[in-house]
Amino acid sequence: MNALSVRTKLTAWYGGLFLLAGLVLVVIDYLLVQGTLPDPARFATASLGSAADMAYGLPDDTVQAPAGMAVRLVSGSLDEYRSSTLSTLVVNSAIALVATAALAVLFGWLMAGRALRPLHDITSAARRLEAGKLDRRINLEGPPDELKELADTFDGMLDRLAESFDSQKRFVANASHELRTPLAVQRTLIEVAMADPEVAPDLRKLGTHLLHTNERSERMIEGLLILARSDRGLTARTPVRLDQVVAAVVRATAAQAEAAGVKVETRFRPRTVAGDPVLLERLVTNLVVNAITYNARGGWVYAEVRGDPALEVRNSGPVVPPEAVPTLFEPFRRINGAERTGDTRNAGLGLSIVRSVAHAHGGTAEAQPGKRGGLTVTVRLPS
Repeated sequence: MNALSVRTKLTAWYGGLFLLAGLVLVVIDYLLVQGTLPDPARFATASLGSAADMAYGLPDDTVQAPAGMAVRLVSGSLDEYRSSTLSTLVVNSAIALVATAALAVLFGWLMAGRALRPLHDITSAARRLEAGKLDRRINLEGPPDELKELADTFDGMLDRLAESFDSQKRFVANASHELRTPLAVQRTLIEVAMADPEVAPDLRKLGTHLLHTNERSERMIEGLLILARSDRGLTARTPVRLDQVVAAVVRATAAQAEAAGVKVETRFRPRTVAGDPVLLERLVTNLVVNAITYNARGGWVYAEVRGDPALEVRNSGPVVPPEAVPTLFEPFRRINGAERTGDTRNAGLGLSIVRSVAHAHGGTAEAQPGKRGGLTVTVRLPS
């Protein structure tokens, strides 16, 4: 059951308080009119006394009978008049109260909507915000009341967030250069040293180990930079054929799949999404490479592009405990449960990047363990 909105609650309060005040007013009006109208019993007593005074000295049988009959007739008419007046008052007051209560509810609904309009503006501005587009502001005009203070506070928060994201963009751009350059220099020096035919076997073995370490560091840094870029959101969107991206990635990883003894099967349906082609390619690459890497010789990988979900990648392989699946999307987590150590094939950022890129495109990424082992990852993206 959905909770009542603030506008509905305010309208109910307005209508309820008005109805209560109207009921109190009707009761007071009823009591005042009841006290103002003549009382038939008092009228009968006063009338009999007056008739007796006028008939003083006359025979009883001459005066008392006509006088008593007249008093009773007048008293009965007053009683009917009093009852009719009070009944009419109650009915007309009830009708007027219901009509005015309905109008009060209507005007209360309209006034509540007008009073809450700044809150709707704040909510709409918050929904339109993206990490890469923080240029929207509410700029609420009006008297310096609580709602304007809230809107101004929200605008100030957006200013600080925009400044923070701009600073992060500059940091990522600088880190991309500062971190990659030393690693490239190290790799070049190691390759030059190993190219010497007279290098000792021990040094060649050490150089090979250093090259593997250098490549792993480069993959980790590249993954971190892509993760930071996708977390910032998209600055621009272009139409991207997701089926063509998946086909290109499958062709690019064919040699790796053949070396691992894994068969890759695909099924494509034309699907276009709005997003960043580089990030989408990285998302697909991470899914396919992970499915090949964490597999068994003679295993299989199945990639499908369709409507909903947009992309699904299934693979055979070791059994994945269901309780470990949610943690796979965390950085530096691997299927075997190791953190930061143990597995040198990847940096443990693959599925983290997949989920981050999916979120940046307004979608989701989920995983489920296969019944006979392996993993099924589904990515939903808006068209």
